[in-house]
Amino acid sequence: MTDNAELILMRDGLRLLEGKLASAIHALGGFAKRHKDMATLGFTHFQPAQLTTVGKRACLWIQDLLLDLAEISHRRATLPFRGVKGTTGTQASFLSLFHGDHAKVRALDKLVARKMGFDKVFPVTGQTYPRKIDTQILDALSGLGQSTHKWGTDLRLLSHRQEVDEPFEKEQVGSSAMAYKRNPMRAERMCGLARYLMTLPANAAQTAATQWLERTLDDSVNRRLSIPQAFLAADAVLRIAQNLAGGLVANPDVIRREVDRYLPYMATENLLMAAVAAGGDRQEVHEVIRRHSHEVTQALKQGSLKNDLLERLGTDPAFTRVDIAKVMAEGAFTGRAAEQVDEFLAEEVEPALAPYRAQLGQTAELHV
Repeated sequence: MTDNAELILMRDGLRLLEGKLASAIHALGGFAKRHKDMATLGFTHFQPAQLTTVGKRACLWIQDLLLDLAEISHRRATLPFRGVKGTTGTQASFLSLFHGDHAKVRALDKLVARKMGFDKVFPVTGQTYPRKIDTQILDALSGLGQSTHKWGTDLRLLSHRQEVDEPFEKEQVGSSAMAYKRNPMRAERMCGLARYLMTLPANAAQTAATQWLERTLDDSVNRRLSIPQAFLAADAVLRIAQNLAGGLVANPDVIRREVDRYLPYMATENLLMAAVAAGGDRQEVHEVIRRHSHEVTQALKQGSLKNDLLERLGTDPAFTRVDIAKVMAEGAFTGRAAEQVDEFLAEEVEPALAPYRAQLGQTAELHV
């Protein structure tokens, strides 16, 4: 009875989480759409790399969350019911009840499952349903924790750079000690809860691994904590995710300033190709760019406020035959980022969210 009840609870819990996750994805998709063309620095190793757009970066967060939505949905849709199997799973008592009629025992098993809303029933069990099911479900919730922690960490980094802000209430205190601060408290809270959520599948894995024969009782005390806490933590994470996704603010002036600071570096590949096309030797042009770039970097580190790499290259003999202004004007420095946003939202996100249309307007009130 308790195992069947727990399967019902987990199925319904997964359904609730799906709706909140879909709502967060939907709101984040709106942010991505609005900022699909806003060029921003892309980072590898947290060092400026090439340009991307604010919207394209948001799509990276969405893609992770879409994988979680698919996995959670799959676990719910394919979750079997234990049914009526008896004390050790042999159905001996039911066979006695039906005077040895095996067909009636099998029919009862399927009927009870159907009455409880399950399409499938475990064909064989011990005293409990296979505890690997708990592992699979908690792994799916852990995946949600991984994605939201990555997203929250990115928001905290961007908050430090003042490029993207999380929602901030009019009377919110950003720091109890330093009144001027606006700490990214929502993202921090989401990361903390997500980190806790990610630790819980180890309980389910060890429980599944240590079941003796038809079952042992040491699983119960652990499961009464780890499974409900995983669902509660996932729910809390998603409430914060909904609130964040619906209230993110991009700061275009700051973003543009940082793009201008590093764009000359990122344009060097285009300039290199233009110089070679105009008759320059690739290795020689590469060395010229390398030398000037390092000099500019050193100047910036010593307090210079302007990246004058383009001006330096413009006066170098290696670039006398290159129209630098034209190269800069024609450079597609964000590539297909904006187009990728449109394609991703239309071809991947919208179809994935279609089953959840009634829940896409959900919002989560959150006070920090």
